[in-house]
Amino acid sequence: MPLVRISHRAGVSDAYRQALSDGVQEALASAVNVPADDRFHILTEHASGLVFDAHYLGIERSADWVAIQITLRKGRTVEMKQALYRRIAENLAGNPGLRREDILVCLVENDLADWSFGNGEAQYVR
Repeated sequence: MPLVRISHRAGVSDAYRQALSDGVQEALASAVNVPADDRFHILTEHASGLVFDAHYLGIERSADWVAIQITLRKGRTVEMKQALYRRIAENLAGNPGLRREDILVCLVENDLADWSFGNGEAQYVR
């Protein structure tokens, strides 16, 4: 049930965008037990408007910086979250070839009643 928002620089290929989505989805499935077909991703490219500190916490970021925000049900352990961050970094370093330093991930947790997948219903709390 996660909702994933991926913000990236403008001008990348469709294959690059697909690799971002695929890499995040595989990490969600393997690290935090999200069903493989539970994919709701919003990818947004930015010609401008990606503002970030290129040196925050001693991590050197480039213009290829990507922000990934994942809204998901609360309840994952710290260890599962850390495994998710590592797996996303591994996947996106492999394809589309992002530097690990250029990947920011932010989790936003909520409850079952906070989701409606259509029909004006909260399907998880019937």
